Amino acid sequence: MLQKTTILTIDTAGQGLHEVTRLIRRWVEESGIVEGLLTIFCQHTSASLLIQENAAPAARRDLEAYFARIAPEDPDRYDHDDEGPDDMPAHLRAALTQAQLSIPVIDGSPSLGTWQGIYLFEHRRVGHARRLALHLMGE
Repeated sequence: MLQKTTILTIDTAGQGLHEVTRLIRRWVEESGIVEGLLTIFCQHTSASLLIQENAAPAARRDLEAYFARIAPEDPDRYDHDDEGPDDMPAHLRAALTQAQLSIPVIDGSPSLGTWQGIYLFEHRRVGHARRLALHLMGE
């Protein structure tokens, strides 16, 4: 059984879904592990991870709009605003999504469906350098 780890730093341009599938797929392919399990962990409380539709940009826009509606920026709603008015909505959006993904690796590649992509979901308006911890174990 082999194990590989790395930290990927993703510079986001601000709020929204940022596809990271190619970066992660390349790292897995270069690892030499053909079959196993990939874990991706987002090391932040105001960003998250999703596996989502990667062919239709409208699907991403609709997801982003939905989260803006259910966790809006409204200074009258929240006490926590240490880093600005988008701080607490970012935490709520992250709480409703995922900090970690587990993806089977088959034939040396993450086993994603035809229209699935891996996304870092930036919940803050300003871009950040986000860290994703990757752990791959297998043979």
